Order: sequence, then structure tokens, then C-alpha cells
Amino acid sequence: MLSHGFGAIARGGLLTTKVLLLVAHAPSPNTCALAEAVLRGAQHPDVGAVRARWVQPLHATPDDVLQADAIILGTTENLGYMSGALKDFFDRCYYPVLEHKQGMPCALYIRAGLDGTGTRRAIEGIVTGLRWSWVQAPLIMKGEWQDAFITQAEELGLFMAAGLEAGII
Repeated sequence: MLSHGFGAIARGGLLTTKVLLLVAHAPSPNTCALAEAVLRGAQHPDVGAVRARWVQPLHATPDDVLQADAIILGTTENLGYMSGALKDFFDRCYYPVLEHKQGMPCALYIRAGLDGTGTRRAIEGIVTGLRWSWVQAPLIMKGEWQDAFITQAEELGLFMAAGLEAGII
């Protein structure tokens, strides 16, 4: 899908670029704008050693996860649960990455028409099983659409990329 934010830093004579993977379901213009905002934040000019990639859940593979240094998950709330596309991603990738990505930093945003509680619980259960490490509480953007959601998504991308680059997440 989209790939943005290429940069590298020198460490011991080698160039090191970290990969931030965004696996986000974006079935509408608003949810697409959220994913693009996350990428925009991750590409902030002050963050040069992180490459951010957005892969739709139905196209994401275990190799995408295995190549990532951190992951942001994005989903809509569908009938009080995560999107079927994100569930499919977990179904296909869970066991192939389980033993290899324990401790991987992760974050989550939910575009919720209701309150996002069921969606959050379901994803937290899966992430607990994967033994990934939450870097912050899930960002739940609930209710009617607000332009502030874009700013929140962009800040999430920046936070993750900057933390990854600095080695603090």
C-alpha cells in the first residue's frame, strides 16, 4: 500500500533504519484520513531513522510483522468488535510471529461509533497473547466525527516514531 518516511542513522559504521508498521483498516474517507495522519506524524522531519509503512489488514503478512520494530493497529468498531479485516490479520499472523516478536512495542487506535470498549478488550486480549508491549493506552476516537481525531492520530504516529528512533519504546 503506502510507504513513507525513509531515513537512517549511523551506528558503528552501519546505517540503521527502524520500521514502524501500521496495520489499519480504513473503509471510509475518514478512516483513511486517520491512517494517513498516523503516517504523517511518523514522517515528522525531526524523525529521520524510522520508515513507516501502512499495510491494510487483509494484505498484511507475517513477514510484514517480522520485519517491523514496532506496530500501530487501527480499526473501526464493528458491532462492538474490531473490524473483520483486523481479526483476519490476527488469525493469519498470530502463530507465525508469536515466538519471534515478543516484547514488540505496539499502540492501537479505534474509530468507534459507540464507546470502543468491546473492541479494545478483544484486541488487548490478542496482544497480551502475542506478548507485545503497549506503549500507551489505546486511543479511542468515539462518537460523531471530529477534526481533532486527525491531530490525535498524527500525534500517535509521531510519538511512536520518535520513541522508536530514540530507543525508548
